[in-house]
Amino acid sequence: MTILEKIVEQKQREVAALPSRTIAAGDLRDALLERNEPRDFLSALRDPRAGDVALIAEVKKASPSAGVICPDFDPIRIAKECEAAGASCLSVLTDEQFFQGSLDYLRQIRESVKLPLLRKDFIIDERQILEAIEWGADAILLIVAILDDIRLKRFHALAVESGLAALVEVHNESELDRALEIGAELIGVNNRDLKTFEVDLSVTQRLASHLARLERDGPRSRLLVAESGIHHRKDVRQVKAAGARAILVGESLMRDGNVQLNIRELLGLELA
Repeated sequence: MTILEKIVEQKQREVAALPSRTIAAGDLRDALLERNEPRDFLSALRDPRAGDVALIAEVKKASPSAGVICPDFDPIRIAKECEAAGASCLSVLTDEQFFQGSLDYLRQIRESVKLPLLRKDFIIDERQILEAIEWGADAILLIVAILDDIRLKRFHALAVESGLAALVEVHNESELDRALEIGAELIGVNNRDLKTFEVDLSVTQRLASHLARLERDGPRSRLLVAESGIHHRKDVRQVKAAGARAILVGESLMRDGNVQLNIRELLGLELA
């Protein structure tokens, strides 16, 4: 069994414990209205706060492949440092068992910064989408590899119709085609193979080229986010040249404790 399969199996146990209910777009829209604090995730990526690409900075303590990345983990401090350094959005890990994340981190961070927030988790049930809103998310992650066509289409539609952003994550051409089929506007290209956990930045280049061929005679409104394997400014240049307009970075920001310095280096900003 792969790590991804183990994670999905655990998620199935977790969602089985959630209260049984059918979620409609109106339920999600009402939950967002109750919060009365709109933060436009997609617009924030289209208009970066700093640098030549938008940064989704990931507040991340650990991962199955790397273990504990940030032993002295303070999610509020890290979120504030990311905001101060120029991140456009934040990604907050909420998976507990494999990433040592928490939904409570999402709520705490929302109360501490003004940036739009992505709930980074493995969404396999529509109740998790409502949960994401209730705990403070402005966007959710939809991983094509773990969703069949019916759920992928429904979850994306629920998000879009309610006003929630959906980052649709792909790793190969067939997954990208499925994302385009549902009309995904925000596409994340994960350079990490979720089955082997190997990382290859050329995945962004390959899929960006595939997307460009498909869009040759049509509108180019989709926003591509390069995810995983981005450690240095040269990596940012590589994925930007390929067509990525935003990057999602966690591990390389967290490792040595100097979050602001690492962000400024990635974005090519002068050090204060």
